[in-house]
Amino acid sequence: MADAPFPPIPRAILLAAAALACGVIVVAGTARTTDIGVSRVEYAAPAARRDVRFADQPDGSVAVSDANSNEVVAVLEPGTNGFVRIMMRSLAKHRQDMGIGAEPAFALTRWDDGRLSILDPVTGQHRDLSGFGKTNVNDFAKLLLAGRASQ
Repeated sequence: MADAPFPPIPRAILLAAAALACGVIVVAGTARTTDIGVSRVEYAAPAARRDVRFADQPDGSVAVSDANSNEVVAVLEPGTNGFVRIMMRSLAKHRQDMGIGAEPAFALTRWDDGRLSILDPVTGQHRDLSGFGKTNVNDFAKLLLAGRASQ
């Protein structure tokens, strides 16, 4: 028994699909040229920034150093700062996948609207830390300020 061909698609359905596609194109074009229905994100200016490096230590701790002075500004003891460790492991994984080592610094930035973020300028990976809760943001904020009084 031979396979039966598919029944033809009714002309009305084809016309409706074409009209819908044309309508979407017209609406998108109108929104783009007139800014109707467009939302914009206003970017804040950086209020403070520190370039930092993270280095695993033999005892399980993580040394955090200022990339400009090479001074160790914090040591994250084993079993502490879980959020910082997880976030940095995530960023480090992207570097590892690209064959990049730990030498390039990460940019830790506090914005003038109060947000805090970390950027890996090498891979382009960016994490807005503000959405992870005040306690987690404070762990990174401490790294931004650590050792600043002695500099």
